[in-house]
This record gives sequence, C-alpha cells and structure tokens, in this order.
Amino acid sequence: MAAKNREKKRQKKTIGRDASLSLLQAYNILFARFGPQHWWPGDTPFEIMVGAVLTQNTAWTNVEKAIANLQGARALDAAVIVSASHEQLAGWLTPSGYFNIKAKRLKNFCAWYLEQGGCEALRYWPTARLRAGLLSVNGVGRETADDMLLYAFHRPVFVIDAYTRRIFSRLGLVDHDLSYEALRRYFEETLRAGTGAGRRRLVRLFNEYHALIVVLGKDVCRKRPRCGACPLAAQCSYPLES
Repeated sequence: MAAKNREKKRQKKTIGRDASLSLLQAYNILFARFGPQHWWPGDTPFEIMVGAVLTQNTAWTNVEKAIANLQGARALDAAVIVSASHEQLAGWLTPSGYFNIKAKRLKNFCAWYLEQGGCEALRYWPTARLRAGLLSVNGVGRETADDMLLYAFHRPVFVIDAYTRRIFSRLGLVDHDLSYEALRRYFEETLRAGTGAGRRRLVRLFNEYHALIVVLGKDVCRKRPRCGACPLAAQCSYPLES
C-alpha cells in the first residue's frame, strides 16, 4: 500500500496540470504530419495476435515474411501451430528473428487460446479478465497483451512501448522511469478526460496514436534524435539539453 501511494504521488509530481491538452496537441500535430497509419495490419484478429507475438525485438517487415511463411504452409491457425513440431514452426518463423524462442512463445499462446475457446469466446471476456489471461501466458508481456487488446479485441487500452517512454519524457510530460502501468493509466485517463470520448472513439484514438508514436520513434525521435525533422520540436525542450 505504501509503495502504491508513493507511485501515485510520484505520478502527480511528474505530470503537469495541462497534460491532457499537451497530449492531444501532440496527437494532432503527429496526425497532421504523418496521416492515418491503418494499423494493425492483419486480416483476422488471430493474425493480429500472432503478429503481436512475433514483432517482439524485430522489424515489422520481418514479421510479415514469417506470417507469409505460415500462410504459405496453411499454418496460420492455432491448432496447426500447436500440432507442428518445434523445428517446423521455428523454420516458418525464421525471418522474425529469435525464432526458437518465438516458436515456444507462439505455441504457448496458441495452446492457451484454444483452451479458452478462441476469439469467439474471448471477445466476450471483460477487459481486465482478458488482460490477466493474456499475461498468464508464458512469453506474453504487457506490451504484447495490450497490442492484442487494442488491435485484435478493440478495447480502449493504450499500448506503452520504448518509443512512448522516450518521446514523452523528452517532451517533459512524463518521468522516464515511471512504471509501465503508471504510464498506461496516465495516457488512458488523460486522453479520456481531455476528449470526453466514448469507448469506440477512444479505441480509434489509441489505435492511431500508438501507430503515430511508432512512426516518430522509429524514424525521427531515435536514441540519437533527428530533431530538425521532428514535428514536435517546437514543443520539446530536449534539443536544448542535448
């Protein structure tokens, strides 16, 4: 309890009173510069979930190659993945990197997915229960689970990744060392309060915002940032400090 109270005090200390306007302003600027991103690429919720597992520590272009291998082998199916040998599955996943690890993680996820009844059953689960279930799978972490919740199940859950932490700490809106859960709650609660949006609008906003953050973090706000190309540079103090 004491640790939770300290985290709340710390979060209040590191988030300004006008943060909701700043977050929305940042979103509008990014959207104006980069436009809609049409995320997440995938024809079915299951394909999106497979992509969420495979995209860990690799570029999306490599994930697309691995998914194409599964499709070509008619193996983009939870039952087929579970029944495949480790060597066969790892071979299909080779382009995604860390293929032995990812083969184990994908098998774990697909076994759990089938045990719960697949998408037809899972889509009726409350968000908190579904998130807890996903996190119970060995190899599914918070970012992966939240990717699935937002993009496969259309739940208003904001995905936090390394780009989010880097960009918004450089903008001075958050403390870089805030926990994943504190950052997630901050984005969800601030954007909900700032927009007054209902669930469907929030899902669309969170979907687009996370995609725009990835574009900015991957191409512009890198570890060694390209501040001259950043649409948020006028609102950012980081260039003055670097």
